[in-house]
Amino acid sequence: MIYEDFVVGASHPLGAHRFTVEEIRRFALAYDPQPFHIDEDAAKASLFGGLCASGWHTASVMMGLLSRTFARFDEQARSAGRPSAALGPSPGFDDLKWLRAVYPGDTITFASEVVGKRPSASRPGWGLVTIKATGVNQDG
Repeated sequence: MIYEDFVVGASHPLGAHRFTVEEIRRFALAYDPQPFHIDEDAAKASLFGGLCASGWHTASVMMGLLSRTFARFDEQARSAGRPSAALGPSPGFDDLKWLRAVYPGDTITFASEVVGKRPSASRPGWGLVTIKATGVNQDG
């Protein structure tokens, strides 16, 4: 998939991920050691009411699924004899929100929507694609 293939308004499913107690704790111990991510008793007494995943954990899962989706697009393009995009570094993200906590046993289904694209002002021949990524749990 190359820059020209991205269509503003197009949605792309990224996949789903089920969060487990063990994984939530492992990530939190390494990257976000808040009591409500590590200790079930402390989590019960927190505003979340129970152990929950770090928002950074949720975001990293989405980024992994997004990366694998781009790798599939790349492989599909090469298999069809088409050019594939030379992906570069992400310029970052805006307006990151975690609207609900993710609890053990939750399965979050992620998707992305292309909301904008433009040629790069600083790198001739490159373009920037802006996506809105969302994650929805098994209850909608």
